[in-house]
Formats: sequence, structure tokens, C-alpha cells
Amino acid sequence: MKTAATVIAVAVAGLFPVAASAQTVGSEVQRDVNQQQRIEQGLKSGSLNTREASQLERGEARIERMESNAAKDGKLSPAEKARIQRAQNQESRQINRLENNAARGNPNSASSQRMQADVQRDVNQQQRIEQGIQSGQLTNREAAKLERGQARVNRAEARAGADGKVGPNEQRRIQKAENRQSKRIYREKHDAQTRH
Repeated sequence: MKTAATVIAVAVAGLFPVAASAQTVGSEVQRDVNQQQRIEQGLKSGSLNTREASQLERGEARIERMESNAAKDGKLSPAEKARIQRAQNQESRQINRLENNAARGNPNSASSQRMQADVQRDVNQQQRIEQGIQSGQLTNREAAKLERGQARVNRAEARAGADGKVGPNEQRRIQKAENRQSKRIYREKHDAQTRH
């Protein structure tokens, strides 16, 4: 009886490191979702203009590269998590600063509408990654690769809006990159690899 209880306790304890690791990666991706939503809301309200949103997208790309590099070995150490959280806190303060400065955007301009659509797509794709992590469809390594792809898309958005406007040709290029990323997310979520 004692042996059976010990075996069960060891088996249950063995599950926690995997769950903790999965939650860590998932919580970081959920924070990406939240910050992208704040950027989108700022564009929609006019508290962010296109140039400011592109600056924030550059910061989001940097954070996603950090997440990708940290999780590519399948784990996220406490030191890596702390470094990512510091970067996310810094980005959060930057979002707040830009939303509350004197610069205003025109949410009805074609450029802002394009940037809004691109950022909304970022939100959707980050949510799909986060859902895949939580469901076990994505391993930490797969999530790391997908975060690197999100970083590429965000850098493209940052370049497009750096001059304060996003043109139709720039948006088409971004949409192609987003479509490629969407296919990658689907493939990774539906392959044979799962997190145990």
C-alpha cells in the first residue's frame, strides 16, 4: 500500500515540471496577446498614431525574438522568464506613454485602418499560438519557432509604419507574411508532436 502511494506521488510530481514549463511559455504568449490588443485599441481610439504603433510593433518583435531564443531548447529558465518579463514591462510602459502623449492618430484614415487590421491579425495569431500551448498541441520548441515568425511579421509592420503611414502595397506584403505564418501555426498545431 505504501509503495503504491509512493509510486503515485512520484508520478504526479513528475507532471508538475512539464505543466509549470507549459504555463510559463503560455503566460508569456498571453502577455503578447494583451499588449497587441492594447496597441490595436490605441489605434482605434486615436490615442496612437500609425508611427507610434510601428514603434510598438518593433518592441513586440524584440520581445518575441527573446521568447523564441529562450524557448528553442524546449525550456524557459527562471532567469529567461525574468528577462522577458522585464522587457514586457518596459513595452507596457511604452504603450502607456505613447497612448497618453499629445500626439493623436486618425482612426478613420486608410493608413490607420490598415495598421489596425494588421495588429488585429497579430492578436488572432498570438491567440492561436497560446491556445496551442495550453491544449498541448504545440511543444515549447514549436511555440519558439512560431514566435520567431511573429517577430518577422511585427518587424515588417514596424518598417511599413515607420514613416507614419502604411500604404496598400506595404499591407499586401505584410498580409502575405501573415498568411505564411498562419499556415505555419496550422501545420505545427496539427502535426504529430504534442507536449506531454
